[in-house]
Amino acid sequence: MIAGIDLGTTHSLVGVMESGFPVLIADERGQRLTPSAVWFDADSEEHLVGWPALEKRKTDPAQVVTSVKRLMGTRASESSLRVHLGGKTLLPEEVSALILAKLKADLEKACGRVVDRAVITVPAYFNDAQRSATKRAGEAAGFTVERLLSEPTAAALAYGLDRLGEDARVAVYDLGGGTFDISVLELRQGVFEVLSTNGDTRLGGDDLDAALAAAWVIPLTDAEKIKRHLTDADSFDCDGKTYFRDDLERICQPVVDRTRAHCLQSLADAHFETSSLDAVVLVGGATRMPLVRRFVASLFGREPDVSQHPDEAVALGATIQAGILEGGLQNVTLLDVTPLSLGIETFGGLMNVIIPRNTTIPCKAGEMFTNAVANQASMRISVLQGEREMARDNWKLGEMDVVFTPSPKGQARVGVQFELDANGILHVLARDTVTLRDTVVQIQSAVEVSDEAVEKMLGDSLEHAFEDMDERIFTEAKIKADEMLPAIAAALVQLEGEVPDGIRLEIDRLVLAMRSAIDLQATAQLKSLLKELDTITEPLATALIEKTLAES
Repeated sequence: MIAGIDLGTTHSLVGVMESGFPVLIADERGQRLTPSAVWFDADSEEHLVGWPALEKRKTDPAQVVTSVKRLMGTRASESSLRVHLGGKTLLPEEVSALILAKLKADLEKACGRVVDRAVITVPAYFNDAQRSATKRAGEAAGFTVERLLSEPTAAALAYGLDRLGEDARVAVYDLGGGTFDISVLELRQGVFEVLSTNGDTRLGGDDLDAALAAAWVIPLTDAEKIKRHLTDADSFDCDGKTYFRDDLERICQPVVDRTRAHCLQSLADAHFETSSLDAVVLVGGATRMPLVRRFVASLFGREPDVSQHPDEAVALGATIQAGILEGGLQNVTLLDVTPLSLGIETFGGLMNVIIPRNTTIPCKAGEMFTNAVANQASMRISVLQGEREMARDNWKLGEMDVVFTPSPKGQARVGVQFELDANGILHVLARDTVTLRDTVVQIQSAVEVSDEAVEKMLGDSLEHAFEDMDERIFTEAKIKADEMLPAIAAALVQLEGEVPDGIRLEIDRLVLAMRSAIDLQATAQLKSLLKELDTITEPLATALIEKTLAES
């Protein structure tokens, strides 16, 4: 038996397959939803998880941790999490492990047996560090994590379980408590293929609550309560004041608008128009809001499909995936994708993509690299994840030094292989092709930037696409110029007296112009000069070869 778990920002759920159907498990209170909240006693190692922890917010709010999912993949020292248990500062993944352990205990009590295997969902746009942290949380809770499954993909599985004989193109719009995902999938006779995915790991219902609390100057708990009531009513009285849905929607509209660019990018990546879709499926608690439903209808040009339970669809999908892995569902195939490009830093500070985003996983890919400097004895390989053209603008996941026999420039051969497993977790190997010695990179447990910087990088990848590409083209042209200029100077020395004065003067002119173009970072001019210089010096290369042959 394999558990299917939705480890959510606000609530979490667990389920198993029974007689071919996904069944979600209720706790001792009869509730399927378990709040993703943990209360820690300040003076002991005692803690409470779920509803009892949430109730402690009234009397001991400073000791209650909620929305810890937003901090996954960061170290305790880098995050805003300041929880101590028995004198130890806890990592976000350790707090998540307590939530998962509670779900495990509820499941085992209901089933009357040990369940130690699990499928756990993650936001589609979780990066490698966040996925690895989620897997460690599951293992700390006592599970063997069989698969990490993207949340919108899980929702699509739930949507498509009773549509296995149909062909459809579906977008899943998932606005949860702390994260937003959009995925475009094709359903073909039981095959679920993810074509593209996009999103924001720090955008969700929590941001709606924060906007309301700031605008109305009220506690977050009141903002959340008012938001829930105004989902079904035009007005609501709280603490002697009346709040109106029109005002709520005016305040929340900018937050919801932030999902627009992600939706359009996901459609573009899938090469679909909105008219190509057969359905837009809504999941996530925040999609109950009339504002969100109108927004989606306007953006996609169709009324959204609200057939799925917004809180339970992801957990049901995780349970279905568990059933596939158990072998109980043999007519369903899932093809998921990696949400972010993976690559390494190359000479000149460029990002060299090895596995592009939206590649179907699991997958392997590799490239051969060489030394950029003569007699170089080692190569530092920095593993990157992100969508920017320059290495500095992406996340560094880890790095390694590959040692090889000193060789002339361009003679060493180092193969780099990336392998993405079915969980979207990266494994990197580098091999010196002469000694056949392997080096394995240790991926760091946390991204070296804040979540705010991560969100900014994702937005910047769209906003600065043209500037990034121009800088990349200039850098590549400069690298070529830096190689060409010394070679030309050496050739002119070796061919002293054999190069006509007119050609030499033209070469000197082009070289000066090229150096000026480099200083001015004039990309188009530099590329044009490279082409001219390449053409005019071609006879020099031929003359050098003939001279070398004659001397030998």
